[in-house]
Amino acid sequence: MGHMPNTDQTREKGTRAYRLITAVVGALFSVVSVTLLVVTELTMGPVLAAVVLGFLGVDAIMGAWYNRPSLLARIGPWP
Repeated sequence: MGHMPNTDQTREKGTRAYRLITAVVGALFSVVSVTLLVVTELTMGPVLAAVVLGFLGVDAIMGAWYNRPSLLARIGPWP
């Protein structure tokens, strides 16, 4: 069996693939945020959800750009 790299070490290195995936997830969150604002009524719930998703999306994109962990990456281990 081959040696599996430690996920934390891979994230610290900021491999190109990890940064690309982080940027894509951030873009997805940002698109969902804008979509929420366009297709729902502008009440408190959808607007708050759009702001949170938009913030997390932009943070993920900036994290990928500056090679630092995003808030989504800091929350915990994802499957």
